[in-house]
Amino acid sequence: MNPSDSNRRREPREPIRLRVEYQRMNAFFADYTKNISKGGTFIKTARPLPIGTRFLFALSVPAFSDPVQITGEVQWISPAAPGTEAGMGIRFLFAADEERIRFERLVQGLMEHSLGPDVTRGLLGRGTG
Repeated sequence: MNPSDSNRRREPREPIRLRVEYQRMNAFFADYTKNISKGGTFIKTARPLPIGTRFLFALSVPAFSDPVQITGEVQWISPAAPGTEAGMGIRFLFAADEERIRFERLVQGLMEHSLGPDVTRGLLGRGTG
């Protein structure tokens, strides 16, 4: 199932290409994100994991020397088709509020760096302070 953008996105998304590494069984994969929000990301891949799969992945952020480790769950899959990129929609999962807040600040920082603080505030619908 590939729901429409308006149905699957709860948070504003920033187009961004970040390297993502994860393991499936005994194989390691390196793919790239297409966009990111505070709640999830889209990973471009021809080898999507099954819907409902929870997995740990490493997100390489240029501003950090070490990748950010985060748990995600596959929410939907997009098969390759004309005008559509193959991949999987991921919802981020957090063990604690502190972890979620830290990650939300990271995403907000990426958006501000790429779009500027005024546009980011407009997308997020509130102050960024």
